[in-house]
Amino acid sequence: MPQILYGKPVAEKMKIQMKADVQQFKNKGISPTMAIIRVGSREDDIAYEQSIIKNCEAIGIRAVVYETKQDIPMEDFVKLVRMVNEDEEIHGILIFRPLPDQLNMEIIQDLIDPKKDIDCMNSVNLQKVFEGSGDGFLPCTPEAVVEILKHYDIPLKGAKAVIINRSLVLGKPLAMMLIGENATVEICHSKTTQLSKETSAADIVITGAGKAKIFGKEYFNSQSVIIDVGINYLGSEMCGDVDYDAVKEMVSGITPVPRGVGTVTSTILLRHVLDAVGKNA
Repeated sequence: MPQILYGKPVAEKMKIQMKADVQQFKNKGISPTMAIIRVGSREDDIAYEQSIIKNCEAIGIRAVVYETKQDIPMEDFVKLVRMVNEDEEIHGILIFRPLPDQLNMEIIQDLIDPKKDIDCMNSVNLQKVFEGSGDGFLPCTPEAVVEILKHYDIPLKGAKAVIINRSLVLGKPLAMMLIGENATVEICHSKTTQLSKETSAADIVITGAGKAKIFGKEYFNSQSVIIDVGINYLGSEMCGDVDYDAVKEMVSGITPVPRGVGTVTSTILLRHVLDAVGKNA
């Protein structure tokens, strides 16, 4: 019987501890606070923002929103980021991406104070991931993948894991994190030949291809554990990279889309705010 690896139980377990941590901080007169910087009024950004604020309120984290016009000049945006950096009452900073063309992402990502960089944008924190130092912020989605695997007691030590993504946002940092758990990791991508041969020989397959339902039964075996990070739309239907309905009965475990990785990713972001309180003390 396949195991459906829902994100909600993972997130709820994390939130219990987070609520206790928030209360401890408030007993000391500290109100954990996240700053959200949003450029423009994209519907998906606003929906994401509202979701974050709702989750913050449920845990007891304060959220402060800084909204700018879509055409904000680079100079003004830099001033805003620096102002938020210097605000001692703000512990974590989240900048919604993508940014408009006039804003230089390469410059902006390194303007964020590494101790407030809860979304792991600053190259200092990303470098720490590859060094394995453990004292920086990890990218939220890769961390969510590992959290799910550990919650459901999926063996990592000695396991063969195939990651179908080579980006700095997901694939590369996730590979380093899984290596840190003593897994054997292979990174695949769109140019990988005989991809199904690689994935069907793996214990764990993490997909981040960004193409709806492209991975069917031929990519997996009966013992496969699939973590589907893809978020795609077929009309109004949200779906992952894996053909969930075709695959779910034949594998050992699989995350659904929605109600899978994304649920945990947003919770990781809030946990980073609490981690940032200690870093900014």
